[in-house]
Amino acid sequence: MADLSPLDNPVWNALTIAHQSLGQVHGLAARYQDDISPLAGLGEPTAAALADLAALVPSGRGIGLVSPAALDIPPGDWQVLRAREVDQMVCETLTPQPAMPLIRLTADDVPDMVDLAKRTEPGPFLDGTIRMGAYFGLRSPDGRLMAMTGQRMRLPGLREVSAVCTDPDFRGRGLALALVSAVAAGIVAEGETPFLHVKTENEGAKRIYEKLGFRVRRAVHFIVLRRL
Repeated sequence: MADLSPLDNPVWNALTIAHQSLGQVHGLAARYQDDISPLAGLGEPTAAALADLAALVPSGRGIGLVSPAALDIPPGDWQVLRAREVDQMVCETLTPQPAMPLIRLTADDVPDMVDLAKRTEPGPFLDGTIRMGAYFGLRSPDGRLMAMTGQRMRLPGLREVSAVCTDPDFRGRGLALALVSAVAAGIVAEGETPFLHVKTENEGAKRIYEKLGFRVRRAVHFIVLRRL
């Protein structure tokens, strides 16, 4: 069974181990490349680490900081745009669901993927996010991307399920359940443990994940900052 403790600080641990090639590290701060993800993490919750992060973010740009604890953001370098907790869920025993005919999404699908994410807001999804892992989707007979999900952060023995979203015209058909089940099964088949993040108040999504065997492990803090 995988050691779950790296999930206490997932972005920092991803970017300093398995995803080093996808980001930048400066001192006690790490962030993904601009076109991949706005996510960032700190090695410790200190003013020194925030100063290191400031060196990685140009003035006027935003960043999504994931932290195991609430942070005291000192004035000067940053404007706090919003801050909240999200639930982190893990699946140590998967209960797979009936499969649907999924398609592996590629660079050719990115415009549709970005459009779907903008309309449904599952979390940040950029042109280069697909480089973080395998993404899968379902298309309608007329070619519309009905739903998608895939893999985002990677840590030793752990892999994140992310970008779970369904076009409003196709909700209520079990598409998200089938997609998350398939992506989680692929992670388990590689000997890794699936995890994900979900808004604390999103009870509908949490019920889907719980049906698959996910459980809430802890809350993490998500802070959207703008570099001054």
